[in-house]
Amino acid sequence: MDYLKILVEDIHSTVVATLDNDGKPVTRVIDIMLYDDKGIYFLTAKGKAFYEQLMEQKFIALSATKDKKSVSLRGKIQNIGSEKLDEIFEKNPYMKGIYPNDTRSALEVFRLYEATGEFFDISDPTNVTRGSITIGGAKVHTGGYFVGNNCIGCGICNSVCPQKCIDVLRPPAVINQNHCLRCGRCAENCPQRAIFKR
Repeated sequence: MDYLKILVEDIHSTVVATLDNDGKPVTRVIDIMLYDDKGIYFLTAKGKAFYEQLMEQKFIALSATKDKKSVSLRGKIQNIGSEKLDEIFEKNPYMKGIYPNDTRSALEVFRLYEATGEFFDISDPTNVTRGSITIGGAKVHTGGYFVGNNCIGCGICNSVCPQKCIDVLRPPAVINQNHCLRCGRCAENCPQRAIFKR
């Protein structure tokens, strides 16, 4: 929920990807208006091509960044009509200027309700932080590099790691996934080939 709060309240504007009629990716900037334990909420006008893509594909990918913090999400969406529309306008007053009075009836709300993603913070370059995000019942896909049992504890992996986030006190070494850049230098330099990408 902390990551969703950052997305909605601090970053707010995201790049959202769908597919066009030719099956090619298309992006646009969309404001994420609300979040709760059921997901995140955004809206669009019923007359837009984006609306048609959302209704047909029922899936999006989004990325957002501000002040060296980023959030990426991909997952399933659902149209919830005018549910939450009044709340969105109350929490995002600039919308009243874009769609005054009853013109907001052109809009419908969508909820990203089952998704996985990642938070990434490089505001302190010597202490990069990342975290996984899940919404709904989405299955988490673990990424990154991991050390196998044939590690001999030589410490080369940590010596070449930009973030020095590998604990080599006893084999097998352990990579702190919350600080790993996933650059692969550890795997490239391991003499035992004990580091693999999941």
